[in-house]
Amino acid sequence: MTAAKFLGAVIDRKISLDGMLDLNQGNAAYKALSDADRALTRAILTTALRHLLRLEAAIASLIDAPLPEGARALHHVLIVAAAQILHLDVPAHAAVDLAVEQANRDPRNRRFAKLVNAVLRRMVREKDDLLARTSEISPVPAWFHARLAKAYGADDAMRIAEAQLWPPAIDLTVKADPEAWASKLNGRILATGSVRLPAFDGSVSGLEGYEDGTWWVQDAAAAIPAKLFGDLKGKRIADLCAAPGGKTAQLAAAGADVVAIEQSANRVRRLQENLDRLKLSVEVRQADLFDFKPDELLDGVLLDAPCSSTGTTRRHPDVFWTKGPEDIGKLAVLQERMLRHAITLVKPGGLVVFSNCSLDPLEGETVVAKVLADNPNLVRVPVDPVAWPGLEKAITSLGEFRTTPAMLPPVDGFAGGMDGFFAAVLSPR
Repeated sequence: MTAAKFLGAVIDRKISLDGMLDLNQGNAAYKALSDADRALTRAILTTALRHLLRLEAAIASLIDAPLPEGARALHHVLIVAAAQILHLDVPAHAAVDLAVEQANRDPRNRRFAKLVNAVLRRMVREKDDLLARTSEISPVPAWFHARLAKAYGADDAMRIAEAQLWPPAIDLTVKADPEAWASKLNGRILATGSVRLPAFDGSVSGLEGYEDGTWWVQDAAAAIPAKLFGDLKGKRIADLCAAPGGKTAQLAAAGADVVAIEQSANRVRRLQENLDRLKLSVEVRQADLFDFKPDELLDGVLLDAPCSSTGTTRRHPDVFWTKGPEDIGKLAVLQERMLRHAITLVKPGGLVVFSNCSLDPLEGETVVAKVLADNPNLVRVPVDPVAWPGLEKAITSLGEFRTTPAMLPPVDGFAGGMDGFFAAVLSPR
């Protein structure tokens, strides 16, 4: 029941899944569940959202006529059951029985209880055929698949879309000696220097090194922008959108004198807690980045700008259903304004690293091109592919980084993929 209601909140009301499932400020019904039930609810929801379009197609193929327009609650009950039957290790009869029970308990859906039972029992019988028949459907919404195809070509667009279905890996950024920590944690070193963990049951907070602040969880792609500054020892760097602090921690661990800017009081608190665990000294300021003016021009600025987050949908599959093309356009305008401010904070010859976790060029390449076009004293500093063995294909002809979830295929029991990220390095002359 909880999963179906939450699914409806995401799809119909565009409410963030992370917000509802937050154990501190999230939904009361979710927080009241046992640990096991919370884990199952999260698994059902993320699976349902990743496979939503294929699940809808499978259900539609088993129903003679479309459900009535007002039967959205019934639609969500069927999707939740279908996700369990087709993709999760849940007893099929339990998923069917629970869906029928939910239909009977809702006065709006009671008359459809027999339909629910018949459709889902047929789904159990025809599981393999349904999976095969729906496998050609893109897992991402049509509007976004079209944008992917335009930006990356038809073949890569489908590979990126399919990669949304891969379970995301757990990557760690280590303060020092990643090889030693990869050995201790049975991980492998990635091209970014991150340590990728094998699949395991349990919490990362129970792993060796967590309490000591030796490492932090950070997707491999998210670890790239901070590395683009090169040698940071003794340099004054501002991180303008700092929380939750992974990139801030990278800068500080590399020897930079860091000022971290964050507007939200709650996010500042989270940022400081993370830095405290990592035992890193950073000047944290709660401020609007547009109001930030350093006493002296900086050696560098990291602007990991707010974006549509379409590069993170393996971890946050609700993004495609809570955001649309209009959000991408609005965020691109904000990013351009932020970047124009960021370049005013850096001394001539300093570096501005602009990044975000969007797959859409409107929020990356286009923003940088616009800012460069009317700033003759600003130059792009191309990233050298030789310095990134294993990720050469992620560096564009202009020397900008563009990762996608389809990069880094699975290897020897380790999950593949990485977040979709854009990063470019600029320098005022």
